Amino acid sequence: MTIDNYNFANKKAIVRVDFNVPLDENGHITDDTRIRGALPTLKKILADGGSLIIMSHMGKPKGKVNPKFSLSQIKDDVAKALGTDVIFAPDCANAKEAAANLKPGQVLLLENLRFYPEEEGKPVGIDKEDPGYDAAKKEMKERQKEFAKTLASYADVYVNDAFGTAHRKHASTAVIADYFDADNKMLGYLMEKEVNAVDNILSNIQRPFTAIMGGSKVSTKIGIIENLMDKVDNLILCGGMTYTFAKAMGGKIGDSICEDDKLQLARDIMAKAKEKGVNLVLGTDCVAGNAFSNDAETMICPSNDIPDGWEGMDAGPETRKAFAAVIEPAKTILWNGPAGVFEFDNFTAGSRAIAEAIVKATENGAFSLVGGGDSVACVNKFGLADSVSYVSTGGGALLEAIEGKELPGVAAIKK
Repeated sequence: MTIDNYNFANKKAIVRVDFNVPLDENGHITDDTRIRGALPTLKKILADGGSLIIMSHMGKPKGKVNPKFSLSQIKDDVAKALGTDVIFAPDCANAKEAAANLKPGQVLLLENLRFYPEEEGKPVGIDKEDPGYDAAKKEMKERQKEFAKTLASYADVYVNDAFGTAHRKHASTAVIADYFDADNKMLGYLMEKEVNAVDNILSNIQRPFTAIMGGSKVSTKIGIIENLMDKVDNLILCGGMTYTFAKAMGGKIGDSICEDDKLQLARDIMAKAKEKGVNLVLGTDCVAGNAFSNDAETMICPSNDIPDGWEGMDAGPETRKAFAAVIEPAKTILWNGPAGVFEFDNFTAGSRAIAEAIVKATENGAFSLVGGGDSVACVNKFGLADSVSYVSTGGGALLEAIEGKELPGVAAIKK
């Protein structure tokens, strides 16, 4: 069943969205991308004459009620985005009456799912090494099923539109689907777009294919780097991981971030790229700072010859040119992870150069997919989100999909 050919008239639809939006210290949303992303699905249900039950998590409350992560803080923003009033259920597991009373066109927002440990399905207060862990895990799985069954009982139809959590086998993202038949469970528009975008990257490759992997640690990206080795023509590695590679090649990196236990891994990646004929592009120069601060003194130096007391904070001018020269002729582009500490305005030049090169390539017919929280934040910060082919709302889910793993949130709909 697809959302386009389903008529929600007089049906209660429970929709898993990813409204884990960033809030400031006063509980105000600082980036509403995820809410805007879910609107086509939510509005389709309301336009059909259905009633809407929205469920999401926020933050990591670890199975306990924590006002800091209450979805009540975003109720008015959701109402404004939908253009209609939103009723709030202060307890997601005790909202049967509120759901039953919903009339067509009405909206109910459930409190944070992760206030219940059953949502994630992990035993609480017991370590994996403890002798009773297996029994506790088994008991929690049963409780998770009951929790999912309760959520399912509120509605006639289930829609999963939370790509950001599709890689988790949680009560609301996978288990709940077992309580709906194939004709009454489906992916939302956002999920469909995300799945298609990943498919485009992996199955419909136009060459040259250039992937840009950034961020601080090579260890968090190893799975995706290895999977991409068989697919890409060019692989740009940037950001903090640059300095692990520089040190692995015998360079001097000052106080730069480095995973000393991953130096051999870095060498293995370089050898694998050579063996597979992948053009591996690493930064040659960097903007170094004498402190981890926007106001640090800066100097441009080789990435493999950074003085003590200084740390690499951004890609240097030669590196930016080299990256752009590889990105601009590409026909398929994947970008995950910034080239520097882009949160500091004085260290955005590397990430901006990547973003602008991707925009140029896109204008010349490339398919460009930007994904992962920091890359999305980059294109939003630079005002370029509308100038690339697709901006993914999923971080971990996108990476796991590109690694070739089956996503539980997608698999549960298909079975």
